[in-house]
Amino acid sequence: MHPAAKLQFERVVVEFGRWRALAEDDRPPAPAWWWGPAVEVRDIALTLPERWSARLGLPDGATYADGAGVLFHSMADQVIQPWPYDFSRKVRSTDSDVRDLHAQPSDDSAFQP
Repeated sequence: MHPAAKLQFERVVVEFGRWRALAEDDRPPAPAWWWGPAVEVRDIALTLPERWSARLGLPDGATYADGAGVLFHSMADQVIQPWPYDFSRKVRSTDSDVRDLHAQPSDDSAFQP
């Protein structure tokens, strides 16, 4: 396994553990950035470290492919993805998708008559 794939998957496993520790009502949708690292290890039959298996809710001896399956399952029924700054909390406001958009000055100099 490529070291970068292992490192990215470890990062996602740690995030998944923090995400799963939240009460379900306070948990945001699983973030889409978990998809890439899960795809990278989806066919790897190497055994996960025990602490990773525990974070993913898997038994000892689980494989990277099993871990990827857990991540895929966490995203399977979602119709929306959280904004990066909203993860790992559930945003209760309705304007979270526009709160960082700022009005830009008009530059009409590009459109000379």
